[in-house]
Amino acid sequence: MTEIQQYFEGVGRRKEATARARLYPQGSGRVLINDKPVDEYFGREVDLLAVYAPLKLTGADSRFNVSVKVNGGGITGQATAARMAIARALLEVDPEYRLMLKTAGYLSRDAREKERKKPGLKRARKGPTYTKR
Repeated sequence: MTEIQQYFEGVGRRKEATARARLYPQGSGRVLINDKPVDEYFGREVDLLAVYAPLKLTGADSRFNVSVKVNGGGITGQATAARMAIARALLEVDPEYRLMLKTAGYLSRDAREKERKKPGLKRARKGPTYTKR
């Protein structure tokens, strides 16, 4: 029978994306997103930096193995949701990280959402083109 491995968990959200991160202690710094290596899942450098940011800030990038499950939204929204989830999981590891993570803005949810389309308009605010004749 295998021993259940202890982990620290955090949930992050951004737009329509939701991420659940698990930090496993005594790790080698491996980060998996939906069971794929992080650099395989996120192609853009900006998204990779977003995922690694809370780990690098706290100096915990080589102490934990990270597993993140993300669903919904787009690629950048998922990366930002993963960043928030990892930051919240790090708070469970050591509450003294709060000031660092909060100052960097990794704990606050970005409340901006897509505005709904209004009747008579093409998009949320763009109206139809006016023609004189």
